[in-house]
Amino acid sequence: MKKAFVVGHPIKHSRSPLIHGFWLKQHGIAGSYERIDVEPVNFGRFLRNFHEQGFAGGNVTIPHKETAFAGVTRRTERAERLKAVNTLWIENGVLWGDNTDVLGFMANLDQSLGTGWEQAVDNVLVLGAGGAARGIVAGLQDRPMKRIVVANRTVSKAEDLVRDLERYSAVKLEALAWDELDRALPTSQLIVNTTSLGMAGQPPILIDLAKVPGNAVVSDIVYVPLKTPLLAAAEAHGLRTVDGLGMLLHQAVPGFERWFGVRPEVTPDLRALIVADIESAT
Repeated sequence: MKKAFVVGHPIKHSRSPLIHGFWLKQHGIAGSYERIDVEPVNFGRFLRNFHEQGFAGGNVTIPHKETAFAGVTRRTERAERLKAVNTLWIENGVLWGDNTDVLGFMANLDQSLGTGWEQAVDNVLVLGAGGAARGIVAGLQDRPMKRIVVANRTVSKAEDLVRDLERYSAVKLEALAWDELDRALPTSQLIVNTTSLGMAGQPPILIDLAKVPGNAVVSDIVYVPLKTPLLAAAEAHGLRTVDGLGMLLHQAVPGFERWFGVRPEVTPDLRALIVADIESAT
């Protein structure tokens, strides 16, 4: 029986077992996918030994993604670009690491907005400059847009992100101080919130959506609540929205294919399962 995992600390609220369990059942695969809570001090040992416990690989979540990057033997180009790993597997006895957050975010936009949506987007505004923002900027860099502005309360973090990623693409990257957000809004056709603002228990993110173009898209990687205050405000202004759940679902696809040998699909039934779980927990 093939086994996989998601490892983090804490981990009990992860919905990854629900996602992979759905696919295992759908495809009739005799396998398992489980949560494993590992404290940071013990993660290096876990990384070295998980294969001996019968695991084909697994997902890595907070706070271990950067440590996993340093601990794997080989990495994909995506992982090298982001200096973080969220997917592990063994190939010919070698421990590999990838970062599928990039794929997850872009696949969610593609599924939600339709093929060719990026042709109408010249300027993007990314709110936040943490690990999630890096993945999202990297994904957007590979599409035909002209400029990506990264705004963060600590502008030096945005400047670091720009410096690290600008060499990978001809798309112009620009760091912006948070108090200068209004300057970027009138030209932003896609706005992406990567901060925790708007998450359950956190204050909402406050930006003046009346200043953005009428054809703009607003996306939020937060998925609890599914409709964040930012998305609700965007809908009230008649803007198209993309919630954060799709990113979670799509980033899981490459790992499942690696470990279990079947490429699954993100379907309405899978989404409904996770939405029901979110709603039952709130």
